[in-house]
Amino acid sequence: MELLTSGGRRRRNRQWPDEVKARIVAETLRPGATVSEVADRHGLKANHVSSWRTLARNGKLVLPAPEDAVEFATLMVDPVDEALAAAEPAVSAGPEVVVGSVTIRLEPGASAARIASVVHALMAAS
Repeated sequence: MELLTSGGRRRRNRQWPDEVKARIVAETLRPGATVSEVADRHGLKANHVSSWRTLARNGKLVLPAPEDAVEFATLMVDPVDEALAAAEPAVSAGPEVVVGSVTIRLEPGASAARIASVVHALMAAS
């Protein structure tokens, strides 16, 4: 009889540096990417990467700056007043982007590039 004391598969808990976790999570946020594809590419389980995404969402994992230029806009949400909605629309001081029941009013003098970036972001989100 022979006894094998080594070999076989041993489970190993790897410690992932935060920079690596953040880079992997950032990959999952690219358009068309899925958590399972990114996890497979790095030899991870999808639920592991999902837990890192939760850390990022909760501010406990800082993601790297995106490769594409990012532009933020102020969003103000106001309840719709049915009486005002039925009346004539108010004149806006700046350009408006209307998608369905959503109206986005941009600042006066917004450039064509800014308007295009808002429209592009809306189309990507839908």
